[in-house]
Amino acid sequence: MLERFDQQLFLFINSSNSPFFDQVMHAISGRLIWAPLYLVILIFLGIKYKRKLLIILIFIILAITLSDQASFILKNITQRLRPCNESALAGLVHLVNGECGGRFSFVSSHAANSFNVALLSLLLIKKRWYSICIIAWALVIGYSRIYLGVHYPGDVFCGSILGALIGWGIYSLYVLIDNKILKDNPFFNSSQNRPPTPLMGG
Repeated sequence: MLERFDQQLFLFINSSNSPFFDQVMHAISGRLIWAPLYLVILIFLGIKYKRKLLIILIFIILAITLSDQASFILKNITQRLRPCNESALAGLVHLVNGECGGRFSFVSSHAANSFNVALLSLLLIKKRWYSICIIAWALVIGYSRIYLGVHYPGDVFCGSILGALIGWGIYSLYVLIDNKILKDNPFFNSSQNRPPTPLMGG
């Protein structure tokens, strides 16, 4: 029942296409195009956390690695065929540039990774405007995977949950270590992070 609904929803979204949006969604789904965004995020984190950025980078790398590997493992466990590989949908799937990707689809690595980055970074930056923008970014990437014919909505939804949970878990681990170790370390709490000492004398 759920699988049938997932297929019908996929066909509805995937069939709403145009040559213009084919190219837009193909670009959105790329990885290198978002390099400037990742750089901006790192700059924001560097301004806010200063020397702690070195530690935060380790947690970011850990989060991305876990998200990517978890989605890869789930794909090989469930072995759900991508819509573009499903014989029951032959002739019904709109593909862009003939690109189908790998054989299996559950869960979406793009959705897992984008929501992982989104949740972890918004918890670190803690600005409402940023939270709205980065969640919208992750949603658009997830939508692009359905539009391009390589994932079902269920793949994207579950991938998003997986990535968000990993992002939240890694953030919680960072907070724990920050409270237990980093906050009392003078290297990570330099004079830049403390109020200036009043001048003595006249």
